Amino acid sequence: MSDSPAQTDDPLVTDACVVVKELRMTYRVISDEDDGHRSRRRLWKRAQSVHALRDVSFVARRGEVIGIVGHNGSGKSSLLRIIAGLETPTSGTVLATSNPTFLGVNAALIPELTGAKNVRLGLLAMGLNPAEADAAVDDVIELAALGDAIQRPMKTYSSGMGARLRFAIAAAAQPDILLIDEALATGDAATKARSEERMRQIRDQAGTIFLVSHAAQTIEEMCTRAIWLHEGEIVADGPAEETARAYRWWAWCLAQGEEGKAAEHLRSVMHAHVGTEVAISVPRRRRTRRSKVDR
Repeated sequence: MSDSPAQTDDPLVTDACVVVKELRMTYRVISDEDDGHRSRRRLWKRAQSVHALRDVSFVARRGEVIGIVGHNGSGKSSLLRIIAGLETPTSGTVLATSNPTFLGVNAALIPELTGAKNVRLGLLAMGLNPAEADAAVDDVIELAALGDAIQRPMKTYSSGMGARLRFAIAAAAQPDILLIDEALATGDAATKARSEERMRQIRDQAGTIFLVSHAAQTIEEMCTRAIWLHEGEIVADGPAEETARAYRWWAWCLAQGEEGKAAEHLRSVMHAHVGTEVAISVPRRRRTRRSKVDR
């Protein structure tokens, strides 16, 4: 992950846990188009290319909580799914020091089973052995803070309740790399505080967390660093508070109908951003020559 892989004194090299280099993701979608003649109203199919990610490069390091912000369709979920190994990019490279744990909005549990039963199943699916899973059940239930609803089938849960339960299960497994594609700001203040504390514990154990959220305030409060994606490109990558505020101002301008001001702000942010150059070196195998004696 550097020009000289044998030299490992540089903390920027030794602390790297996820390396993303020149990542591109292109989807082929089929759209209906009118032929322009109202009398016939004939439609035909046309294939289009959607560029979800365009040359995305960055390095994530141990102990970082990285927020990913951007409007709908900016490539946030695609990025997380590729890092998790759930999707194959069109081109580019992703390296990780361990298997990332992906916590998505559709992370599969069994809707017909109670939350309590899903807790144990989820822990086993995360790789805990039966004894470890049994020991962790109470902590997961406490963190999820669902009260009596923990004994109800998950299909009766709201989306926020399901999100809290899935986060509690994933966090209990103490992953080295945790990817969260949903807001954690659901529930009361106590629930939010418990979630933040658990994320701090993972970070303090040299774990790395990626958090996708539409709420800039959540990124400011929970993250140490933030990446702003726009139309598949990184337009800002820096301290969470600074990046989240820049994104929030842009989103506010759009919401107020001030597209010109939003575009000007976006250009300013992109101009200030310095992209990350990632070099990945693989040591060559040394070829050994057989001596005449060996022959």
